Amino acid sequence: MHQALDNTIQMRCRINKRTVFRFLSGDPLKTSWGRIGRKYRESWFVVNKIYLFIVLIIFLVINSGLFLFGFIVSLLFFIRGIITAKIPIEPNESFYFRTYTYKQVGSAALRLDIWYPNQKKAVYPLVFFAHGGGWVSGFRKQPNNISWCKFLASKGFAAVSIDYRLAMRHNMKIISNDYTDALDFVKTNAELLKINRDSILLMGLSAGGHLALRYASYYTFINHETKMKGIKGVIAFYAPSDLSDIFNKDSKSIFARFATVATLKGSPKNNPDLYFYYSPIEWISERMVPTLLVHGKMDTVVPYISSRNLATEIKSKNITCKLLIHQEGGHGFETHRTDFHTIRILEETIRFMKSLAN
Repeated sequence: MHQALDNTIQMRCRINKRTVFRFLSGDPLKTSWGRIGRKYRESWFVVNKIYLFIVLIIFLVINSGLFLFGFIVSLLFFIRGIITAKIPIEPNESFYFRTYTYKQVGSAALRLDIWYPNQKKAVYPLVFFAHGGGWVSGFRKQPNNISWCKFLASKGFAAVSIDYRLAMRHNMKIISNDYTDALDFVKTNAELLKINRDSILLMGLSAGGHLALRYASYYTFINHETKMKGIKGVIAFYAPSDLSDIFNKDSKSIFARFATVATLKGSPKNNPDLYFYYSPIEWISERMVPTLLVHGKMDTVVPYISSRNLATEIKSKNITCKLLIHQEGGHGFETHRTDFHTIRILEETIRFMKSLAN
């Protein structure tokens, strides 16, 4: 009995020593504060910048001039964030690009830019790139999109960046048609554009990634050989694969929910068939092309589980699918972070592309 008691005391002493060591080293405190900080950053209050709204209201109560000043400063910071967004390894050189109108809709001209590598070749493999913005905002000449196109051109790809009509005045069917028409234009004019029509990769960020995934999954599912001719793969950064994921507890962005409802003209409860129809994960088949999915685990706009579920579904069909997760990355992390993991993800993205294009 005395031996058992001694063993118990020794065990407790060892546990207490470890506890004391961890406390002295700061581990429990760091873990606790880190957990609190993470929850705070992921809260509705921070994600939707409600704190800023409260500050502006206080300014308005105190003084209307102070409110105007606060609003202008906030707007300038917002614009600065858009203007300065770029990937951390953007090449420090100039690249040639040309602009084409791929579609005329009444008085509105829908255009695309095609960026070329500086190394001269008869034809180039193509990355067909679609911008993000929740289908309700964004345009091809945003600095982050230009940064991507320059980066791709520096790696030997021609990069087509497209505009498409937005959902505040249109819907997902029209947006999808614009995407398809832009791609058809590029294929039809491949010789003029110096594009290898048999080496095309579809790529997009967020909503643009959704368009790329939806195109490839749907047209492989129905086995539309003409639409899929020359498409070697898909690269999607933080894109929703199941549109109802935007409404789960891990997505705290009011903007994302508003944009999805505006695009599909209703919520998942009111319009479940349309959410199903435009969700790429519902169309995965054995004919799906190789896919690279990239997501930040801390994404509070499009939860990373959307990419994880899609990767599982694609792999279940024995199709090549790679999922790259940035453990600390949020939505659009690659244009706001400069850490090793972000750079590694960008380099692995290029390796994946080259493995399909060559």
